Amino acid sequence: MSGFELSETLKIFWQFSWLQWILFSLTVNIFLYLFSIGLYWFIDKTCRKEKLQPQDHPVSRSDVYLSFLTIGCNSFVMILGVFLWKHGWIILSQNQSAIVVIAEVIALLLLMDFMMYIFHYAAHSPFVYSLLHRKHHEHTSTNFLSLFVLHPLETIGFGIMMLILLMMYNFSVTAVAVYLMINLIWGTIGHLNREFFPPKLDRFFIGTTRFHHQHHTDESKNFGFYTSVWDRIFGTYKP
Repeated sequence: MSGFELSETLKIFWQFSWLQWILFSLTVNIFLYLFSIGLYWFIDKTCRKEKLQPQDHPVSRSDVYLSFLTIGCNSFVMILGVFLWKHGWIILSQNQSAIVVIAEVIALLLLMDFMMYIFHYAAHSPFVYSLLHRKHHEHTSTNFLSLFVLHPLETIGFGIMMLILLMMYNFSVTAVAVYLMINLIWGTIGHLNREFFPPKLDRFFIGTTRFHHQHHTDESKNFGFYTSVWDRIFGTYKP
């Protein structure tokens, strides 16, 4: 897509009413929710590797309701981002250079990984854990909803970290879109009950499925998301 076409697309979004933005945000986040579930099921049915745990975590009614609430919270974060964009707090670059986009995606992955490590580690402090994070860790084994079983304040907190980065630097629209898709796919794969990645990727500091699964079984280890870099640096890594 050329810079001109992208500019025209942004102009269309700029003209959306707030009702249109609410409906658009809900539609996008429902689609991403269903995409994640579909991807989980597809990999689970086609992957030949053994399960990490004998059984997936059973799907409860409360998990379903909480996953719906997560859709709403993600939609709220998107609307908040639009508000900041419209008021000049967030400026989206339209640089379409492949090198710049790749560099920005890598920067977003590393910066968000660090911020999420700190946020996640803090969520395991006794008071915050009992208030916010305990529900997610009821899933010692995982299922297709585990990624979305989060306290609303956790979901909004993760989203606000992303918005802070967008306010600090004018990332390109393409880089933001690519990062968000990687984030969803990585989160889905990270909560599989099968190891998706080859074991040798552990040597390259990749946050594999097994890496995150270890965190669900040993809550004092592996707080990272995309990588194991920060866990290795701060002594919370478990192979």
